[in-house]
Amino acid sequence: MAGSRMRLELNRVIQGGGRLGVLKGLGRTGQHSLEIPGCLLYTHFGTVPHLTQDTLQTLSDLPSVTQVTLSNIAEHQEVLEEFKDGFWKFAGLHDTVLYCSLHDPAAPSPTGYTTNKTVSVWGSGGRIELTVDKFMALQKTVKPDWYQSMADGETWQNNTSRKRVRKSVDRTLAHLDECLLVHQKSKELEGVEVFGVLEGGDILEERLRSARETAKRPVAGFCLDGLQTGAIDQDLRTQLITALTKELPEDKPRLLQGVGRPDEVLACVEAGVDLFESFFPFQVTERGCALVFSFDISPDPERAVLELDKERDTAGERQQNGDLNLDDQTQMTSFEISLKDKRYHDDFRPLVEGCGCYCCKNHQRAYLHHLLVTNELLAGVLLMIHNTAHYHGFFGALRDALATDKLDLLKRRVLRGREDFEG
Repeated sequence: MAGSRMRLELNRVIQGGGRLGVLKGLGRTGQHSLEIPGCLLYTHFGTVPHLTQDTLQTLSDLPSVTQVTLSNIAEHQEVLEEFKDGFWKFAGLHDTVLYCSLHDPAAPSPTGYTTNKTVSVWGSGGRIELTVDKFMALQKTVKPDWYQSMADGETWQNNTSRKRVRKSVDRTLAHLDECLLVHQKSKELEGVEVFGVLEGGDILEERLRSARETAKRPVAGFCLDGLQTGAIDQDLRTQLITALTKELPEDKPRLLQGVGRPDEVLACVEAGVDLFESFFPFQVTERGCALVFSFDISPDPERAVLELDKERDTAGERQQNGDLNLDDQTQMTSFEISLKDKRYHDDFRPLVEGCGCYCCKNHQRAYLHHLLVTNELLAGVLLMIHNTAHYHGFFGALRDALATDKLDLLKRRVLRGREDFEG
């Protein structure tokens, strides 16, 4: 948008497309920033699942941007309109930047409900149909710091025709133009940023057209949609992202929706993606699992040997958990262990040796196993504390690796469990 405060300062661009930098000027006052590559703070209606605000504040290095979704908010529009002061104040969110997306990345949305003029979101009460006017009325009520434009993203299925994909791009561009027109006339949205959405399914020609046309509009950044886990082959996704990011201006951020697995994050960062949604720790927690993959790139030789031994131990544990379908977001991945397994009933180690989170410093795997098999609510709290800390620690290591030319080492660390598992 004209007069946008948001600006991306790149410190480094590695060969192949990986970008290291800082997204500055965030929020209505512009005092916040976000390091890239980075991720947003995933929430349900403004709350990180299983965690209170007080518990959340025990975690360090959390991102400055909180993600909320219209699928959670739309059915509460009348209440928010009556409240008048915006969602961040309604939900008790303080000192954070609010980003509003269309769909919840951890909740699959039924398809077949879009038209030329509407898209649908799904809340606890069922389907809510949104026109551009209703979509923009919601944004005025939520009062986010930035939001994604309305988009037709129902082209990720394998059997989607070229004609349907082309229609998706056309509709999304038309929605963007209408949203921008309303936005520019709205006093309530003054100072709020808009991200354009890139569609195109698995068709390179349409992906490039979407990128080129969206880049012509006055948007602050770009959302890459329809490339989520399970929707598209990982190698093809990387090829499409590499191609379309070349069509985008370097000084605007790229946010990839629906991808959170560590191996996929690494591949997409190398292809030129800057930002991700942090729903993956929540999915792992809901499975009763803990993230245990290594991302330590310490140069200390003695520590490296200990780290290798630990990786072998956890790789063996992961391998015993059975065959995994890596394209199914509901299935366990090779980056986690299931604490429901009987082998942990007398395992008195922390989830991850050396982890500084509250869970690992105060509790053992055996206790987490006990909480899970007895269906205690505390299990979700402790697992979410650890998984959130571990995942955001991974992004910190990713930035360090880009800064110190150790990305290949980080990839070997992260992917070692996958190789041991598949081998």
